[in-house]
Amino acid sequence: MEESQAPVSSAFEELQETKGRRRDLLPWWIKTFTWLFLLMAAVVPIGVVMGLMGLNFSISLYGFETTDPISATGIVLTVLILFKGVTAYGLWTEKDWAVRLGIVDAIIGLVACAVAMFVLPLVDRSEGFVLNFRLEPILLILYLLKLQRIKPTWEAMEKEPSLM
Repeated sequence: MEESQAPVSSAFEELQETKGRRRDLLPWWIKTFTWLFLLMAAVVPIGVVMGLMGLNFSISLYGFETTDPISATGIVLTVLILFKGVTAYGLWTEKDWAVRLGIVDAIIGLVACAVAMFVLPLVDRSEGFVLNFRLEPILLILYLLKLQRIKPTWEAMEKEPSLM
C-alpha cells in the first residue's frame, strides 16, 4: 500500500511546486547575479556616452577588458553585458523566454571564458605564454545546470498576473 501512494504523493508535491512564483525557483545566488547584471546593464549607456565623448570607461567581463567602450572589444563587451541584462530582466520578471535565454547566456559565457583562458594567451604574447584559470566557468556551469533543471517547471508555471 505504501508503494502505490508514493507516485501519487510525488505527483502532488510536483503540482504544489508549480504553484507560486517562478522567481522562487531561482536560488539566492542567481537572484544576486540577476541584480548585479541589471545594474551593469543600466550603467552601459553612461559608458557609451563617455566613449563617444572621448573619455575612458573601464569595461571587463570574462577576462576581456578595455578602457575604450567604442573599440571592437568595448562594443563586444557592451553587447554581452546588455545581453546579460536582458536575461536578468527576464528572470526577475518571470518571462516565459527567460530560462531559455539564460541557457544561451551561460553557453556564450562558457565559450567566452574558454577563449579568454586558452586562445588569448596564444594570441597576446606581450607577457609570454600565461595560462589564466578563471572562476567564472564554475559559476556558469552551475548556472547552466540549475536553469536546465528548473526549465520544465518554469515553462509549466503560468506567470503571476502583475498588479500594474
